[in-house]
Parts: sequence; C-alpha cells; structure tokens
Amino acid sequence: MTIYVDHTHLGRHVTGLERITQELFSEAALKPLDIVPITSSGTRQMITTQTFGLPARLATSNALLLCPGFPPSPLLRPFAQRVLPYIHDDFLITRSDDLNIRAKLYMAAPFRIALKHYPRFLTNSRDTLRKISAYTRADANITLYRPPVRNVFNLQSTGRDARGVNAAPLRAVALGTVEPRKNFVAAGHIVGALRQHGFPGATLDIVGRRGWGDDWTTLERMPGVTLHGYQSAENVTRLLDQADIFLCTSHDEGLGLPLLEAQYAGLPVVAPNAPVFHEVLGNSGIFIDTSDHGNAAAQIGAAIATPKWRPQYASAATQNLARWNALAASDHNTVIDLIAELAIDAVNRRTAPKDNMIAR
Repeated sequence: MTIYVDHTHLGRHVTGLERITQELFSEAALKPLDIVPITSSGTRQMITTQTFGLPARLATSNALLLCPGFPPSPLLRPFAQRVLPYIHDDFLITRSDDLNIRAKLYMAAPFRIALKHYPRFLTNSRDTLRKISAYTRADANITLYRPPVRNVFNLQSTGRDARGVNAAPLRAVALGTVEPRKNFVAAGHIVGALRQHGFPGATLDIVGRRGWGDDWTTLERMPGVTLHGYQSAENVTRLLDQADIFLCTSHDEGLGLPLLEAQYAGLPVVAPNAPVFHEVLGNSGIFIDTSDHGNAAAQIGAAIATPKWRPQYASAATQNLARWNALAASDHNTVIDLIAELAIDAVNRRTAPKDNMIAR
C-alpha cells in the first residue's frame, strides 16, 4: 500500500506549517510506515501539484494521502475515504476578514469543503478539535496528533539564575509572521505601557517575515519595537537568549508551537487568556487580556517582581516541556496505528470484489 504525504509546501521559509510537517510527517517521524513524499519546486508547481497532481495520483491508485499543510484540493473529495488532512486551526473560517483574496479562494473554500465532507482528521490540540467539531460531519473521527517540541534553536536555560532580578531595560521577544491574526500591534502597545509604568526603555523584538495587512507599517512607528524579519536559527537563538520574556498576543492559535520552543530558554511566556494557551502552557504561563494594555503590563510587572522570578519560570518551563512531550509521544503511537489500519482497509476494499466473484 502506497502512502503519499503532501510535502509540496516545504522548501520555503520554515514557519509553523513547515515545522509541523517536518516533525510529524517526515519519513523518520512516520516510521515504521513506508511513505512517499510528494514535493514541488516553486509556488506555481506547488499549486499545480496540490490542485491536480495529488487527485490524479489517487484516481489511478488505491493509495492513501496525508495532507499536513494546505487544505485538500476540492478535486480530492471523491477520494475522501483515503485522504487524511491535518488541521492546524479554524482560522480560515473564523477570521476570514484577515485573509486576502488568494487565501479565501485557494485555502478557505477548500477548507470548508473538507471539514463538511471528510470522514476523519488529525489535529494539533484539544482546543482545535473542539472548534472544528462545529463544522465537521457528526460522525467524523478527529484524532489528536500533537507535535513533540525539540530544542530547535539550541537554547540554554542554565545561567538565567545568575542574571539580575531587575530587567533593565526589559526585553520582550515575539515570533511569527507579521499579519493581523498574530496581533503584534497589541504587543507593541503593551510594551509601550511597560515603558510608561516602571520599565523605561522596554523593547520588543519581533522575528518573522512580513505578511499581509498593514501591521508591519504600524509597528515600524511604535517606540521600542524592532522588526527583524525572517532570521536564521542562529539569530533567533541570540534574540531569545537576550530576552527577558516571550510575548504572544495572537487573536487565536491552533497550537502556538513557538511558545513551547521558547521555553527551552527558560523564558517566562506571556500569552492571551484563552483555552488553547492554557492547554499548551499548563501552569507555566502568564495569561493576559491582550485588549487591556495597561493591565497586561501590570500583570507582567507583578510576575517578574519577585526575587526568584527567573529560576521560577525556568523550572516551570522545563516541567511543562516534559508534560507536553509525553502527550505527543502517546499521540504518535496512536496515529501510526490509525494510518496502518487505514492502509489495511484500503487493501481489503480493493480485493473484496475479486474475492466475492471467486466465491460465486
């Protein structure tokens, strides 16, 4: 049984979408299953392969197809029993105003079709599972496949204990594509409030490529904010190591992988007071109302006012990473078994008509 995996979106800048594919859907990650990655070169070939190439492969075989990146092409709908999409979030439905026209046509519309008609999905968190259940078939099977979190930036939490209690100036860091969903403008306002109330000179380093919308232009004008664009892993490591806190102000996330990755640096992680961030951070996070900039700044200030705040958050981060990775290991075993069962079922469906004819 052939198991195809859509890798056509790989080869670009590595963001959350690409990291999930590499962590969960590579040949190494899916062992002992034998998979065939489908790759492409350039955006045009990626679109052509996703739209027409993948449906053509399933039309001429009994193969399975795993779709960990973009939503399945509408042309894959006749083969829905043999397609297993990975759902990162419900953003394409719930925040359509933040999408450009290309995203609405190429991603949001196929996403709605897949949720409505496909019989099974993989997803990255219980929060995403709960959210997409409102749009799927009543009998849809949704399986958790949480990613393990590796120390991709080679961070060290040791040594933070020796740093001074007073962070002067306070340095915040944020990771992600600069676009409306990430809500980095709120992060800029929170840092502005910190600068006015007890943390003069506080700064915010934002690492991530420029996306759609006007947020980049707005952030360029905000005091203390530096837009670094897309950076090498080495530069990300340096910025995380220099930071005092990691700040996330996203309107929503399916998971929020960078929050976990930043915990290898022993950083306090500040995140919105929303279910998915509680799921990801457990007891290790500082949860804020991102719309109340002054109160958010006050919470951050209070959290780092105790004499042992640095070792306290470094220890909490270590414990949370262990918790999360144990959950991810359990999910991996479940998903390997699921894919193997689907492959067997596909073979049985292929051979059943022949067996019936022989019996008659």
